Amino acid sequence: MRKFALYLFLLPTPALAEVCDKVRPLWTPETEPTVWGEMIALMGTPPSLILILLSALALRFRHEWGALIVVVLWTAWASIVVFVGADDDIQLMALQEGCIGSPSLFIAAVAAISVAMIVYVAPPFGRGQNTEKD
Repeated sequence: MRKFALYLFLLPTPALAEVCDKVRPLWTPETEPTVWGEMIALMGTPPSLILILLSALALRFRHEWGALIVVVLWTAWASIVVFVGADDDIQLMALQEGCIGSPSLFIAAVAAISVAMIVYVAPPFGRGQNTEKD
């Protein structure tokens, strides 16, 4: 029975996570990471907020090149979120301890924003093509 209790004590739990203070300073041990919470946390970062503002401006003015630049910036930011620090010990321990969740919903939201921007600012069908009749 004592061995079982010792094994339970050695399992990683959010209450024992000290890396969580480094990765998420406002994290509370009672909360469990969800994809919604991770998306909200990632969308609340300064780069995401700036990109949301730039996306709104590109959509408001229907600027094709501006939207393309913003889509490239969204892609770069999503790549940084996913790949930078993925092999880092602190990031892996925080994921194991339960402080951070999967960024999959954030990536899907970025993809949806990018596709919507491209579709919305794209020129109407037939514009720019030779429409003269013989």
